[in-house]
Amino acid sequence: MSAEQELATRFLASGMTLALAESCTGGMIAERVTTISGCSAWFRGGVVAYHNDIKQQLLQVPGGLLEQHGAVSEAVARAMAEGARRVIGSDLALAVTGIAGPDGGTLEKPVGTVYIALADHDGCVTDRYQFQGGRESVRLQTTEQALFLLKKRLVVPETA
Repeated sequence: MSAEQELATRFLASGMTLALAESCTGGMIAERVTTISGCSAWFRGGVVAYHNDIKQQLLQVPGGLLEQHGAVSEAVARAMAEGARRVIGSDLALAVTGIAGPDGGTLEKPVGTVYIALADHDGCVTDRYQFQGGRESVRLQTTEQALFLLKKRLVVPETA
């Protein structure tokens, strides 16, 4: 079973819905999710918020967070996930923001730095990753990690 099929099975079993807020992946996660026929039963939609203006306007990320922490930060990833959950109206929302490269890295945030946030009714969990490789590799690794985190969050109890 593919990661996408397993994710669909888990979402259907849980009765939960999903929203996405993607920056560095440019819609790759949504593309993977929508390969599964019937995903409209649990996938509400997503936003590719590449520019900071879109993060603010569509996902309601406060401008102060972007100024203080930068777009690639735990605080902004959290705000993107919480904003997507609120605006799209889903049970879960996953957000990704990062530096895919080859430019844009700094000593503090080198190329491959990615934050993934997962928000639900209990709050939001955000993790920082340092992926290796070129631009496409960083984007693919981010997408795979995001799908893994969603599957992990949607644990389906084993039947006897």
